[in-house]
Amino acid sequence: MSQHRHVYRPWGVYDSIDNGERYQVKRITVKLGAKLSVQMHHHRAEHWIVVSGTAKVTNGDKELMLTENQSTYIPVGVVHALENPGVIPLELIEVQSGSYLGEDDIVRFEDRYGRAPKA
Repeated sequence: MSQHRHVYRPWGVYDSIDNGERYQVKRITVKLGAKLSVQMHHHRAEHWIVVSGTAKVTNGDKELMLTENQSTYIPVGVVHALENPGVIPLELIEVQSGSYLGEDDIVRFEDRYGRAPKA
């Protein structure tokens, strides 16, 4: 599979730094005040480790504030979101694992950039 390492999104950028048959590792940078879509995945779980900045995380029915060296685990099928409420860019490492890791395994429920399906 050929893909660009740096992928730009309205909320920031991610860099695919490693991948294998059942895992993928990304370095994600979220701009100040930006939020990724409220979403879930059918085929992968994710581990998020904050490197710098502050992450406001929705993980199922829990809302967490994570800072440097803190992490959370998002199981397959759990609705989640990530936001940068801080004053510096949020940088985190995301480790995806599962049977399918394609970017099309995203079900968006809410998205401030117009990428969620209309009701």
